[in-house]
Amino acid sequence: MSARQMKLGLFLWATGHHIAAWRHPDAHVTAGIDIDHYIRLARTAEAAKFDMIFCEDAAGLREANVQIASQTSRSIGFEPISLLSALAAQTERIGLVSTASTSYNEPYGLARMFASLDNLSGGRAGWNLVTSASPIEAANFGSTGLRPHADRYERAREFATVVTSLWRRKAAGHDGQSFSVRDPLDIPRSPQGAPVMVQAGASDDGKDLAARTADVVFSAAQTFEEAKAFYDDLKSRLAAYCRQPDDVKIMPGVAPIVAATKAEAQAKYDALQELIPDDVGVALLSSYLSISDLWRYPIDGPLPELPESQGMKSRQALVIEQARRDGLSIRELARYFAGARGHWRVVGTAEQIADALQERFEGGAADGFNVMPSWFPGELDAFARLVVPELQRRGLFRKDYEGRTLRDHLGLKRPV
Repeated sequence: MSARQMKLGLFLWATGHHIAAWRHPDAHVTAGIDIDHYIRLARTAEAAKFDMIFCEDAAGLREANVQIASQTSRSIGFEPISLLSALAAQTERIGLVSTASTSYNEPYGLARMFASLDNLSGGRAGWNLVTSASPIEAANFGSTGLRPHADRYERAREFATVVTSLWRRKAAGHDGQSFSVRDPLDIPRSPQGAPVMVQAGASDDGKDLAARTADVVFSAAQTFEEAKAFYDDLKSRLAAYCRQPDDVKIMPGVAPIVAATKAEAQAKYDALQELIPDDVGVALLSSYLSISDLWRYPIDGPLPELPESQGMKSRQALVIEQARRDGLSIRELARYFAGARGHWRVVGTAEQIADALQERFEGGAADGFNVMPSWFPGELDAFARLVVPELQRRGLFRKDYEGRTLRDHLGLKRPV
């Protein structure tokens, strides 16, 4: 058995991560508001011994165009802390991680929510810190527009400091630039000491914040070289904060499509791609590029030169790099991007997918992966049934949980 084993998270997303997942003939189109659906997914992941399930969140419609939003099923879903609280009562071991924004919350309230989830789940909670990059969200909170990138991260750094101090029962009282907090939390520490801190920013500000505060980092990379460069860069920043390389687990997103044969897996992928309307694909691409008028360019022409985004800088750079590297037209890029939103996609047999994961894991480009099934429940079931046993056979993944808390699963120290 390998001395070092990979970590696996399940990224929950209603009908699935492919933009056209809701159109799959076996998809559950009202999945976003069906608690039984989420309980089934969580129990499947727990039976497969995943480290955690992860709920992304955005406080607003994901598409500005209501017609486009109605064709994606991405804008229907539970508030994630409420959802994870329900799932905590229906599971025993698996970690429960949720996104919450530092732009549209206050530290005391957020710290109290996650500390409550951590206690009621027996030490299985995690917070994915985001700064929120969508002007659609900003408009729902009385803002006149999206704050500049640097301002959002300055607020996030202070926010994280306050939250972690509250969780770790340090002396009460904080009077800073953005926040003032007087009292300690009215809830005790959980069995794992404090919720796990997760971060996903890939800009310089994002990586610096992750090196300072994160226990887990979600990332996006198409190639081994991109994944390795990100991994080495982030790990090299830890020493500045008196941290060790193993104190942070880097888990890139991966969207696997698995079947008994390569041809069968490719056919499954091709069938999903045929379900993408061009207007939906281009609208999704536009949102990640922070450009509202992509439609005025020829759809079969190249991606135009774009100004730097003040929203998702790292994701915009990743998409532009892929378009230039592979010579993709706007239509081709939109169709490719709609499959996994810029994350790594692997299509093949269980052995081929395990080979690909093992290469990045053993090559020092990942500590594990955030698994993003194209549609639920089918692709999760296939991954749990085919890929997980292959990873276990190779000694790369656990056959049972070693402990009860999320920190136990991830091999993270309990905060003092």
